[in-house]
Amino acid sequence: MSFLNAGGAKNVGIELNSLSKTFNMTGWRIGYAVGNEEIIESLGKYKTNVDSGVFNAIQYAAAGALENYRKHTEHNNKIYNKRREMVKKALDDIGIDYYNSNATIYVWAKVPQGFTSESFSKMILDRANVVITPGSAFGEYGEGYIRISLTIADNRLEEALNRIRNVL
Repeated sequence: MSFLNAGGAKNVGIELNSLSKTFNMTGWRIGYAVGNEEIIESLGKYKTNVDSGVFNAIQYAAAGALENYRKHTEHNNKIYNKRREMVKKALDDIGIDYYNSNATIYVWAKVPQGFTSESFSKMILDRANVVITPGSAFGEYGEGYIRISLTIADNRLEEALNRIRNVL
């Protein structure tokens, strides 16, 4: 739920969002602010003093993405849902528990008994030549988990999952 749905919120605050994940614009450094006009105007003045802005082509791409929000997100959701199901099946096959969420481009899974998130990730890298992210990279509460990305092509993801299956 948006902060701006609360009564009076638009009078006192703003909400910031990025186009990185929703529109596959990671690294483009583009986002937007909505809400109180005076606060956004102040934010704009501040921003003009700390950087030189965003390249026009990226701004046009962002505008196009927002104008076609529904079409783009429906398309991407189908892709990520398919990949998520591939990962969940592989994890089920090898007996690794995971957090069952449809709201992200990652799958978080529990590390098998006897491993830390880092030692398990390193073992998978060494034996399967597959990179998975140890949860400890995200702080103490990430320990005990790994993060598997859904951002690679289906055929590469399937290959990575098969390599992990073969190791485990």
